[in-house]
Amino acid sequence: MPAKAKKSTAKRAVILVATRKGAWVFHGDASRRKWRVDGPHFLGHTISHLVLDPRDNRTLLAAAKTGHLGPTVFRSTDMGKTWKESTQPPAFAKVPDVPGGQKGRSVDHTFWLTPAHANEPNVWYAGTSPQGLFRSADGGVTWAPFSIINDDPQYREWMGTVQDGTPDGPKLHSIIVDPRDAKHLYIGMSGGGVHETHDGGASWKVLIDGMEVVQGYGLDPKLPTCHDPHCLRMCPSNPDRIYQQNHCGIYRIDRPSDTWLRIGKSMPKKVGDVGFPLVVHPRDDNTAWVFPMDGSGVWPRTSPDGKPAVYVTKNAGKTWQRQDAGMPKSQGWWTVKRQCMTGDTRDPVGLYFGTTSGELWMSRDEGLKWACIARNLPEIYAVETALM
Repeated sequence: MPAKAKKSTAKRAVILVATRKGAWVFHGDASRRKWRVDGPHFLGHTISHLVLDPRDNRTLLAAAKTGHLGPTVFRSTDMGKTWKESTQPPAFAKVPDVPGGQKGRSVDHTFWLTPAHANEPNVWYAGTSPQGLFRSADGGVTWAPFSIINDDPQYREWMGTVQDGTPDGPKLHSIIVDPRDAKHLYIGMSGGGVHETHDGGASWKVLIDGMEVVQGYGLDPKLPTCHDPHCLRMCPSNPDRIYQQNHCGIYRIDRPSDTWLRIGKSMPKKVGDVGFPLVVHPRDDNTAWVFPMDGSGVWPRTSPDGKPAVYVTKNAGKTWQRQDAGMPKSQGWWTVKRQCMTGDTRDPVGLYFGTTSGELWMSRDEGLKWACIARNLPEIYAVETALM
């Protein structure tokens, strides 16, 4: 009798897609070639981030802006079959109306969600627009302002006004928790720079040395408010190395150094090193991927020359290689936002990105070949993945 085929033990990938008009979950088979679509969830609502808790592999949080009902967070403990709204979403503390005093703010939307340290079950962090940092200790049911960031006069000055920042509003993003120390966090603020705490938010250190600013506008590189980090990623295999995609280039920092090194200068000059997303290899701290966009002139925020491509470095930014097999060779006028590119932990690593035109792309071989696995979604705001 023929031998029975061995059942695959490979974990199945799940892709979590947040869009301008709802959220979708794509369930893959073991080969990552076939995908079952679950959605839409929250049709018509703006979903900025959809994240699965890696500590239990069943709790989903969705950062939502629900039309006239305003910003909130939804929670599911059954992979999206049912959802419950947070009873106390992220909200700034009320400030007394004192003439000449610091003005109060309201959360426009929650932008970024991050599970806390593995030893802190049910603890989450959230970053908002305008810039705010919040914490939940009950799995996302209730949220409270966290640390001094939100109301400290110096940080408020660095944040600028609610009119400053990116086209869809200033924001606090890239909340990174050091896997070795629950009290060691990094954040990025657009604008406002990069900051680090070693004491769980009681105090913060500015990390902007080496970062450049836009020339010709009189900006001072010594001021955090002049810096616009787009995305920070810590290397899972080496938490002392962090990559950054910035408004002014691609950077790397190797702690304990406090100085960023601009590694994007080795990108092709016709492409440049402007972009939003960045992904690092789960097992190789020398390998990272970026998705450049056209940063010339009036910042069209499209793929350079309408020819989209991922670029990879395998030597920590000394050199970069173009990876565009399977992508449009022309007339591809979309780009990829800062939360819209991610990778899984399989071998080889699967890479995933979503576009401003509602397409979901993936590579099963670390970027050598790409395939579009979904079209006609709303504009994609965030893509995350997990293995089940």
